[in-house]
Formats: sequence, structure tokens, C-alpha cells
Amino acid sequence: MGEYEHLLVKRDGDTVTVTMNRAARRNSLSAEHLAELLAAFRAAGASDATGIVLAGAGPVFSAGHDFGDVAVRDLMGVRELLGLCTELMQTIQSVPQVVIARVHGLATAAGAQLVASCDLAIAAESAGFALPGGKGGWFCHTPAVPVARAIGRKRLMELALTGDVVDAATALDWGLVNRVVPDEALDEAVAELLARATRGSRASKAMGKATLYAQLDRPEADAYAIAVEVMASASQLPGAKEGMAAFLEKRAPEWPD
Repeated sequence: MGEYEHLLVKRDGDTVTVTMNRAARRNSLSAEHLAELLAAFRAAGASDATGIVLAGAGPVFSAGHDFGDVAVRDLMGVRELLGLCTELMQTIQSVPQVVIARVHGLATAAGAQLVASCDLAIAAESAGFALPGGKGGWFCHTPAVPVARAIGRKRLMELALTGDVVDAATALDWGLVNRVVPDEALDEAVAELLARATRGSRASKAMGKATLYAQLDRPEADAYAIAVEVMASASQLPGAKEGMAAFLEKRAPEWPD
């Protein structure tokens, strides 16, 4: 799956696991690290895998942007860095595979942004989430974009304005993660949810994911206009034909894709 300095990338069956491997830097996101993540997701997205797991090595998931990289940049350099980060987040949502975050320890600032940008997230009980810019000197403007879409306005304001860490149980209650499990059960829970989320036709799932994101934040009428057209088109896919035939014939489907 390629050679990387800051990542470990492994394929096991239909799943690609991308592990951030800058433990000494708390998996902070330098430009080089972001570029490798982008390359890894693009490569996985172009493969025939059905699922992608995003994980972090060491004691934390990700501490967000690497201030050692940010501090030496001028305005144009920081814009370039944030543009690269945004491209990564959008790529995570645009790849056809189901992407699940495996979260342990802290996920702060752009680390929380990564979690919110994934399709699904499982958190260990040890996990914590924060947008710490609210109590510092550099507000978490871009991390707040996907977080807002996951947890809603008032909870976003509390997270962003206080900068305080919320525990995994709170993140679950707020909708930032799908499950919270004991640390020792994290891998099992990630595999179980991913297996359920990748069943069925791969082509149908890819179209479905793209459509969900396309309609998510639009007015209801616009969302229906998108969904109706895509769903009508999707009815002609080989996977849809097979799924309906299998149902009508009371047999197990044999997915062509």
C-alpha cells in the first residue's frame, strides 16, 4: 500500500487501515503528515477495498496541527497548510469506501476534525475530544466545520468557546461518535461496525455515501431533488437489480460488485 514516513498502511482482506505513526509528536499534523494521509486515502479510495480504518499509534489519536510547522509559516503558507488539511477532510468523505475512526486517547483540534470527517467513529472509554483554540491564541475555525455538522450549534459553541476536553461518553451523547467501548474492546468494536456498514453492493454503497453528503446540509426540497434523481438512477445498477431479484426469489443475493 506504499511507503510512508509518518503512517503505517496495511490491507487485511477488504479493509485498509491507515495508522498515524508520529507518536513522539502526538500524531500532530504537519504538512508532510497531511500530505501522506491524503495520498494514503486517495490510494485506498482507488482500490477495491470496501472499508478504511483511521487510527493513531501511541498514547493519543491526534493532537491536531503541528505548531512547529505552523509557527514558521507566513500568511500564504498557513493558507496552503489549511487548504491541504481541508482537501484531506473532503477526500475522506468523497472516497467510495466506508471510513471509520478508531479513537483512543485525545483527539483535539484538527484531530477532532478528523473524527468528525469520518463516516463513522468508535471511541475507547479513554478517549477525549476538544477544540482547544477557545482557551488559547489560535481559534479552531476549520476544525469546527465538520464538528458543527456532527453535534449541533449549542454543543459546538460550548466545545469551541471553552476549549475544554469532553469525555467519550459526552462525545457519544452529543453525536460525535457512534459507540464508546472499553479500551480492550476497541478493535473488535471497530471491526464489527465496519463489517455491518460494508455489507451489500459496493457500487450502491459508494453512490449512497456520496448522495448522503451531497444532500445533508441542504434545504429539504433541494435534498429530495438530489435524492430522487440519484435513487432512480441507482435502481438500474446491477447490484440493485440483483438485490431486488434475490428478495423476490427468496434467495441470498450474489453481488456483482
